[in-house]
Amino acid sequence: MKTIETHRAPANFGYWFVILVGILTVLFSSSSMAQPVKTIDPDKARVVEHWTPERITAAIPRDLAIDSRGLGYMRFPDGRLEPYGHSVAAQAGAHQDAPTPFVKPGGTTDSTPPSITGMTPGNGAIIGDSQKFSALVTDPSGVSSVSFKVWPDNGVAQSFRATHTTGDEWAITLTGFSTGPWNWQVTAKDGAAKGGNTGSSSVVNFIVDTGSGGDTGDTVTNAEWSAGGVVQNAAGRIYFEMPGNKRRTSWVGYVCSGTVAEEGISGRSVIITAAHCVYDDANKAFARNVMFIPNQAGSTANTDLDCSNDPLGCWVPSVGVVDINWTTRTFPDNIAWDYAYYVVSDTDAHLGATASSDALDTAAGSMVVNFTTISVNDGTAGATSPDFTHALGYSYNADPNFMYCAEDMTITGSVNWWLPNCGLSGGASGGPWVQKMDLKTGNGPIVSVNSWGYTTSPGMAGPKLVDTSAECVFLGAKSESLTPVSSLDGEAGYIETCL
Repeated sequence: MKTIETHRAPANFGYWFVILVGILTVLFSSSSMAQPVKTIDPDKARVVEHWTPERITAAIPRDLAIDSRGLGYMRFPDGRLEPYGHSVAAQAGAHQDAPTPFVKPGGTTDSTPPSITGMTPGNGAIIGDSQKFSALVTDPSGVSSVSFKVWPDNGVAQSFRATHTTGDEWAITLTGFSTGPWNWQVTAKDGAAKGGNTGSSSVVNFIVDTGSGGDTGDTVTNAEWSAGGVVQNAAGRIYFEMPGNKRRTSWVGYVCSGTVAEEGISGRSVIITAAHCVYDDANKAFARNVMFIPNQAGSTANTDLDCSNDPLGCWVPSVGVVDINWTTRTFPDNIAWDYAYYVVSDTDAHLGATASSDALDTAAGSMVVNFTTISVNDGTAGATSPDFTHALGYSYNADPNFMYCAEDMTITGSVNWWLPNCGLSGGASGGPWVQKMDLKTGNGPIVSVNSWGYTTSPGMAGPKLVDTSAECVFLGAKSESLTPVSSLDGEAGYIETCL
């Protein structure tokens, strides 16, 4: 017969109980036991790991532009224009070569005059008594000198020597204008042999309004956003890859901007951006390896792999959502539909710095998207007018700063809003247009996103969100499954057919 031993608690049970409670208290009060374990979906973790410092540095703006013939081009950081969706070379005079630093005249055999683009103020701009004039001037042999000629209609022209500022920009601020129509032109000489080559831009017409002040002191062509507020956190950089060919055998890293939109539902957050930052309309594929970093301008190191030094960390979207008209056409035939959304799960999508919530819209805040009537061409100039609009984004040539332009909004063509003097560069694509911006809170309704520009003049176009399918596509972003229909690269999204 097997004997079963029974162990009784010792008489001093209370003493040992106190010791046990003390040990458990110490264990559970330690940070390793008190803090919940951080989790992220393995597939999303791989996206963050994909963006090594080398890949982030190599990512280029997805910057689309249209020439005077109506043909679309991809604009590269070095100024090259490559045909987009066709094989027609860019027009002569458009920047084809990589910019070179300012140099003294040398001994090259270059016989082509400098390329002159990005003139500000642009055609039709309204200025006041004082204005910064600038242009982008490049040449393979380097730029030797640049001058600006300015004159009123039926008046005498004056020439001013421009100053080389940063990058390819040459500029000077002029004052003392009189009210009425004016003109200006840029002349530039390169550093080629035998005195160099000299070329001039076409004449640009602008209006001076000293009575109302025009947009002087109000119009901002390109400056760092310093007001902070809601838009500082809600807007961020989007890193992603698009296929390099229709077979999807190679992929290229890009960068755009986007903003967390107020959507009013739980379980997901929605980022509004440009469709060309979500779906490759030339190669017919959704982006892959998408990563969103809100307020990356506030990071302590803007181009590394460590999401812990970004103020709010990194988020990995689940799917993208676009209008079918963007996917079945090719830029610029689809510019009316250049709006789209990324959808981010409120769980298992956040990595890096601790945030107040793993729900992106709670942690970063969000901004209302306005799909109703807005102001345009209201006849009153300046920041107090209803149509004064701010456009913001992460301009590539101003990295790592969060940049903005601001001026009265007008129209280009029949399907796009237009900011004629906006100087935001590639990388700002998808960033928000806000009308009206409350400078005290850094907040306001989003009325469009940065979309495209012209190849040889300043300005930024934005798609209309009013009386379009933009709200319908937004509803799709709020309701479609967070799981892509296919796990194949290029298939992580939904195409909305809106009536």
